[in-house]
Amino acid sequence: MPAEPLKTLFYPFEAEALQAPAAGARALFLGAEPGFRLPHGWQAEIHAVQGFRPDFRALEAAGVTVAARPEGEGPEGEGYDLALVLAGRHRGLNELRIAEALARTLPEAPVLVAGAKDDGIAGLRKRMEGLVKVEGSLPKFHGVAFWFRCPDDETAAASLRADNPPVLVEGRFHTAPGMFSFGRIDPGSTFLAGRLPGDLRGRVADFCAGWGYLAAEVAARCPGVAALDLYEADFEALAAARKNVPQASGFFWHDLLGEPVGERYDAIVMNPPFHRARAAEPEIGAGIIRAAAGALKPGGRLLMVANRQLPYEKVLASAFSGYDEIARNDAFKLLSARR
Repeated sequence: MPAEPLKTLFYPFEAEALQAPAAGARALFLGAEPGFRLPHGWQAEIHAVQGFRPDFRALEAAGVTVAARPEGEGPEGEGYDLALVLAGRHRGLNELRIAEALARTLPEAPVLVAGAKDDGIAGLRKRMEGLVKVEGSLPKFHGVAFWFRCPDDETAAASLRADNPPVLVEGRFHTAPGMFSFGRIDPGSTFLAGRLPGDLRGRVADFCAGWGYLAAEVAARCPGVAALDLYEADFEALAAARKNVPQASGFFWHDLLGEPVGERYDAIVMNPPFHRARAAEPEIGAGIIRAAAGALKPGGRLLMVANRQLPYEKVLASAFSGYDEIARNDAFKLLSARR
């Protein structure tokens, strides 16, 4: 079943508030997620954009034309007849996606935006009402869809981009809205970085590397590390990590829960996620622990940080020959395991 915001996005076509695009039209779909169902009469070619690796893979498997970033300049990358924007929880990312839609659609082409009420879609609509004429709006499936025509100047897109610039954390780490902890160093990663063992050596990987803070600390604090690889599911975060950790050996846009790791490591460090949307799902972290166990050489070491309440000890006991909790504070615990 498609997620409710996906159904909300296509509802204006179902309700005939908007006309389904005809054959030969090109539709840009920013923030695309798998599972959408095209409404009756839809004949346009969809060009989906999704930088989260698991969703990218699911869209690709469903036969959707999908890219991690909007592709191309000129006729191939611009001049779309319609843009769809699926909004999520990150206000800045939503606004940047709308700016991208405005830059790539034809003047007077419809731009349709939808999202969940709980994710702030009303505020996003109000923001756009200050920049363009919103033609219509429909609530459905606990969300709201609204639409407007692409203006023939760049004022609205420029305003959205100006309000959501790239970020430089602590004067050295490049990030951008929508990335995990884009405005500051995550305290869990800081907790682990300050306790990295000086004897970490050999081939090391950072799983769920984000924009590269923890990997940068490994490179700076552990002179025995001979090679350092970063694995991350967020395409844009990994692109930022390339700037932030230029000394790394490899960068892998990778779904650790769905794709095998081809390399084997002497050590892995990680601060794994445990949320999907708003819901806490510790099984995500548990699955990444299993992936780490499979990617370590015999005797290899895992160092990970987790929120204190997360129940990872059972999976560590089953996937490794032994584990220890080596540090704890009011919010986090640091766990070490041997393959």
